[in-house]
Amino acid sequence: MGSRVELFELIRRDREAEGLSIRKLAERHGVHRRAVRQALAAATPPERARPARRPAPALGPYHQVIDGWLAADRQAPRKQRHTARRIWQRLVDEHGAEVAETTVRDYVRARRRAIGMPGEAYVPQVHHPGAEAEVDWGEATVIMRSVPIEVGLFYLRACHSGASFVVAFPRMTQQAFLEGHAEAFEHFGGVFALVRYDNLASAVRLVLRGRRRVESDRFVAMRSHYRFTSAFTLVGLAGAHEKGGVEGEVGRFRRRHLVPVPEVGSWAELDRLIGAGMRHDLGRRIAGRAETVGEAMSRERALLRPLPAEHHPAAEISSPRVDAKALVTVRQSRYSVPVGLVGMRVEARIGAREVVVSHRGREVARHERSYERLAVVASLDHYLDLLRDKPGALRGSLALHQERQRGAWPAALDELWGKIAARYGSSEAARHMVEVLLLAREVGPERMIAAAAGALAAGAHDGRAVALLARRAARAPAPAIADLPERLARSERPAPTLGDYDELLGGQGGIR
Repeated sequence: MGSRVELFELIRRDREAEGLSIRKLAERHGVHRRAVRQALAAATPPERARPARRPAPALGPYHQVIDGWLAADRQAPRKQRHTARRIWQRLVDEHGAEVAETTVRDYVRARRRAIGMPGEAYVPQVHHPGAEAEVDWGEATVIMRSVPIEVGLFYLRACHSGASFVVAFPRMTQQAFLEGHAEAFEHFGGVFALVRYDNLASAVRLVLRGRRRVESDRFVAMRSHYRFTSAFTLVGLAGAHEKGGVEGEVGRFRRRHLVPVPEVGSWAELDRLIGAGMRHDLGRRIAGRAETVGEAMSRERALLRPLPAEHHPAAEISSPRVDAKALVTVRQSRYSVPVGLVGMRVEARIGAREVVVSHRGREVARHERSYERLAVVASLDHYLDLLRDKPGALRGSLALHQERQRGAWPAALDELWGKIAARYGSSEAARHMVEVLLLAREVGPERMIAAAAGALAAGAHDGRAVALLARRAARAPAPAIADLPERLARSERPAPTLGDYDELLGGQGGIR
């Protein structure tokens, strides 16, 4: 059977050639008389009426949930708001919803049609394995230790496989830019032949006409170390889509793994969260591809250039002198070192996330880097040798105050301190607490804290009791339970009987 257009043509020809009535035309062509009238009125069939949109009962119970997420998005960073796909993923993962993604998309589109934005267009590209990667920065909000902070996300994306390396830094500095490259190449196990950038200040000192750039010396040194070629996009809208893969990845990764805004207790926890997101993405399948990102990356990894034998020295080095408060000044912030180094010159390796201080080739301090001008970062352990002679300074020390702020000072130690003070007085209690803290160097902080809790439970409010419990726990061998069933079987004995005793009594004529 032909199309309706052809049917209309036959009806119109029969009417013109034979002058048939509407009823006769309907009988000949097996259609309703309404269709005949439509054919005689116009050669093109009218558009079919679209059925009214059916209700979506499967989504109905979740309307309030979706509305709540969209309302919360008004307070969230613009780049960390829900997409329709992310809403569908959360409904399935967190609420067990059995609903189609298109249904969710239709509902979300209707709810925020007034603020909808048209999507960007990209030119499809073909990339060979191991040949190209793209680098960019992104931003995200993270709640760390109950405080919202802005972090910089370094992205390096393999153009062929679509696999990405992502790492968070406190600031989007050149130092972080260089360290991000080193960690990315280690993650992929090799170096891409070409890495593409936009005009990041971390790499480019001066933008010239066209694609010519004056690059920074530290970037050139890093590029020379890894032996890759760099390319830069055009300035402005002309180069906006020349590295569209990583620009799209910045938003996709953030929406998929950092929505809702994550709450973490440390940078290490944030690293684990991002690492889990990268591993999850290896199983995703990019539209139009037969293999997963992880499968494509396995092929691509074999074609990367080998890593240099030595790690790139991305950290900056300085040689500050330790002042009378056991502090060294690095990049306008001060960091503590052991008090025994007062007056000496040390070596500080300045990274994007950490400052590591060494003396005569031995690491003596490691701190989370501060970006606040004139900030002081202190570790209580660095002052314990001095506090042994001046225990009264413990309570008001900056290092103790910062331990409490970081959540590294357990409540059990405060409780123990108060009990000892009630028994011996505040001065002697401070001396006991310094000795308790020094135990951490000997048995480790976990055993020291456990011993303090044990002393409290036993009512032994004394620093010496804590030391006894901690050292006893350190000496006690860990019980082996792997072979416990076998050892119990060897120790089994038959249940005793009284037969021999009865026989003995019987031979003596019974009990008298």
